[in-house]
Amino acid sequence: MNPMPAPQFDVAIVGYGPTGAVLAKLLGQRGWRVALLDREPGLLNLPRAVHFDGEVMRIFHAAGIADELLPLVRPSQGMQYLDVAGHLMLERKPAGATGVHGWANNYLFHQPDLEHTLRNGVAKHACVTPFVSHEVQSVAQDDAGVTVLARDLARDAPLQLRARWLVGCDGGRSTVRDTLGSSLIDLGLHQSWLVVDVVMERDVALPMATVQFCDPRRPMTYVNITGRRRRWEIMLMPGDDPQAMTQPDALWKILSRWIQPGDATLVRHAIYTFHALIADRWRDRRMLLAGDSAHQTPPFLGQGMCAGVRDASNLAWKLDLALRGADAALLDTYQSERAPHVREYIETAVRLGNIIQTTDRQVAAARDQQFTEGGPQEIVNLSPPLGPGLHLGKGAAGTLPGQPHLGDGRWLDAALDGRFALLCADDTAATGLLPEDHARLRALGVLWLIDPALASWLKRLGAVVLMLRPDRYVFGNAASVGGLRRLIAKLPTVTRASPGAQAGAPERVRRPRDVQTVSHP
Repeated sequence: MNPMPAPQFDVAIVGYGPTGAVLAKLLGQRGWRVALLDREPGLLNLPRAVHFDGEVMRIFHAAGIADELLPLVRPSQGMQYLDVAGHLMLERKPAGATGVHGWANNYLFHQPDLEHTLRNGVAKHACVTPFVSHEVQSVAQDDAGVTVLARDLARDAPLQLRARWLVGCDGGRSTVRDTLGSSLIDLGLHQSWLVVDVVMERDVALPMATVQFCDPRRPMTYVNITGRRRRWEIMLMPGDDPQAMTQPDALWKILSRWIQPGDATLVRHAIYTFHALIADRWRDRRMLLAGDSAHQTPPFLGQGMCAGVRDASNLAWKLDLALRGADAALLDTYQSERAPHVREYIETAVRLGNIIQTTDRQVAAARDQQFTEGGPQEIVNLSPPLGPGLHLGKGAAGTLPGQPHLGDGRWLDAALDGRFALLCADDTAATGLLPEDHARLRALGVLWLIDPALASWLKRLGAVVLMLRPDRYVFGNAASVGGLRRLIAKLPTVTRASPGAQAGAPERVRRPRDVQTVSHP
């Protein structure tokens, strides 16, 4: 009797945290068969991420979960770094107004709420199959794909499956990273912190903003999360007994500066060692890394989860192109673009960590004096350009521009649907293209959007025509028909459409007269 053939998938994702879930959702929207493997039976009830920014909300919008997520999150009331005397040294402003990305600049959230929303979104795609309570034991690749051997922990039974590509989103102790033989580059921060989450039982006068208490006697962080949830992060000092620190009496003693046992209920606590690490290799042929398996950042910017979500956004459309017959070498641009980008976030978080984690009182006094003399400094959201990769030219290429309004009042992202897009204010460029240019655009499914309302936005970016990638980063810009033709010639070549593409749907780019036009109302 022949054994049952292994289930076949286009992509296997190891790890069902936010990074893996976003990647699965974006691939599921395109119709690809995705296997999601995770050893846990459900969501982890541990204190973890609490912040994401406006760029990440754009990704959640692209993944189709922003509307469900909005009632569960709140715009940040800012972040303050206070010295020993309580004076302001550094500040990230409150994010009440709409930012450049069309959303608030910063949000706070309860991670189980986010993951529940993500998993509900993933469940809408029949092509995505979660395998929870499945522990991956080995992965092995060949020229055609990857074989995954896992153990169904609920039934104590083996599982074998095949996938054309595999992505390890399996965290800091990544099995996939070990298989790749990738090493971690140490960027110089390792420190243990006790993280405590509470739910308030009555109203107490607590800060609305996140506060970093830069006190060398015991650095601490306070976060007003959502609803009645609050968090304290407490740096472990030399001589601390970690086990004793996690006992309720010890926790309440630390928190007594702000709240008493009758004010709140302790709901979760954990000790984490914050790291600043980045893997030296994110791809080996058909296996890739994303999220904490590829990099780890201290929490002082609130960018750890954000980095993994950006990985998923960058990787999803590149895997889509590879599955559609594009040269798989384009997947090498994933690390070349993302590694320098995430490294800037990590190094900035390390610098901020060095400010709050100072425990030498003389050094802290000199630090406080420096800020007193120079005045408070503002922390602004980073938006570094990508490293070298799948973008062309100078200027805006490789950057994420702010999101403009269209002439009909919508934000730009509302008109985009996960494809390459050509944006211009009039149809001048369209009249100079040749049939082969249109054929190339049509094969890739490029959306061409003409809207006079984009004129000032394009001018600020130094472009007459702008080509956006599916992740909203700029592929390239052109100031003439010749420049546009050169951009089109550099687009990836595919041989088929995504399985999620609607059969018989009208092509958006056929001839200039068929270009989608948005006019002022």
